[in-house]
Amino acid sequence: MDAWQGDEIAFLGGGNMARALIAGLLRQGLPAACIRVGEPQAALRTALAADFDVRTGADNAPMLAGATLIVLAVKPQDAVTALQSLRVMPPAPGAGAPTLLSIAAGLTIESLTRASPPAMAIVRAMPNRAALVGAGVTGLYAPEATPAAARAAAERVARAAGQAVWLRHEAELDLVTALSGSGPAYFFLLAEQLAAAATDLGLSAETANLLAAETLYGAGLLAHRATVGGSASTLSAERRAVTSRGGTTEAALRVLAEGGFDALVQRALQAAASRSAELAAAGANTAR
Repeated sequence: MDAWQGDEIAFLGGGNMARALIAGLLRQGLPAACIRVGEPQAALRTALAADFDVRTGADNAPMLAGATLIVLAVKPQDAVTALQSLRVMPPAPGAGAPTLLSIAAGLTIESLTRASPPAMAIVRAMPNRAALVGAGVTGLYAPEATPAAARAAAERVARAAGQAVWLRHEAELDLVTALSGSGPAYFFLLAEQLAAAATDLGLSAETANLLAAETLYGAGLLAHRATVGGSASTLSAERRAVTSRGGTTEAALRVLAEGGFDALVQRALQAAASRSAELAAAGANTAR
């Protein structure tokens, strides 16, 4: 509980990512009484209250009262309307302006600053879908002048649903979006294709799908151990450990290399990063 001393967290939006963060916060010891959610959809409010025992409301203002950190978890096109409620928000007792942690894709610090009250510290975050199972990774960015306390509060929330990494430049969020934000779909697609190919070659669809999914899961655990679990291994070392000289894995990897796999992956990430930058530009115009 010490890590959460004095934290009062309000969510603007109660969709899937907000649910993932709320579940993580509760697992980390933040009392449900310290979490409120402003959400216009009655069904979502009912589910949040039933599942997590947090306070919810259709009107944002009462949910924001006394908040030390506000998580903007709405669709980008709804962000400006949601942020209007900040301008009539009563301050937290004995505290300054709350920190705003935005997980709304494509809204820059500049556009968020224009739509928010003065003197509010703003942190942008790009979580990914694995946050839903507590295994997410979140890229965080804040301007250099952002107070350390605001950075720490934002990082605590991000780490409640997995790992977190601070970025050097705001533009790097486009790369994070391309790599980890969109990344789960790439691995799912690979698993789909492996299962389909194995089915074509004679395995039953049920067996092929099970093998593909469990292989994806196991490889993910090995990758996690290699990079953040204290092992001296790297991703390349894990790949080499599976690849015996002259064996089956080497034969398969040779085909991928001959087909331009490396270049294809780079093109895919570039396309996703470019699209993220386009959406950020569009979001900035929307917030004007």
